[in-house]
Amino acid sequence: MKKCFLALCGIALCVPAYARDVSAEQELITVEQQWKQAVIDRDRAALDQFYASEYISTDSEGLVWNKRQDIEIDTAGASRLTSFKFEDLRVQVYGDVAVVTGRLFTAGVMAGAPSQNLSRFTDVFVKRDGRWRCVATHSTAVGE
Repeated sequence: MKKCFLALCGIALCVPAYARDVSAEQELITVEQQWKQAVIDRDRAALDQFYASEYISTDSEGLVWNKRQDIEIDTAGASRLTSFKFEDLRVQVYGDVAVVTGRLFTAGVMAGAPSQNLSRFTDVFVKRDGRWRCVATHSTAVGE
């Protein structure tokens, strides 16, 4: 009877922790979608909220950008994202740190010509002042 009680207590304690993880996972998936929508909308103010001040982005060519540069790339110039679709999203939450990985299909205009891209990405987030902010991104182009 004592073992059964302890087992039930253990389950009861785990359920709220699991529920918090699911909530954080869903919140981060929403953040990813809102972030990409802000890129499509070229919404500089919204993008500023998604990036931590120390944000760093590395692409598959090894180019590295900071927050200011990445926002500038996403909001100005001839290249523009017009649509996106996530697949295989996975979220791992470690307290106030989270890692989101997945596949991202994008379409848009690159240097004046239509462009489509498939990539795998890793985004690292930190929760500060109640908001998830991205501190690092790495993406790699992949074949279909």
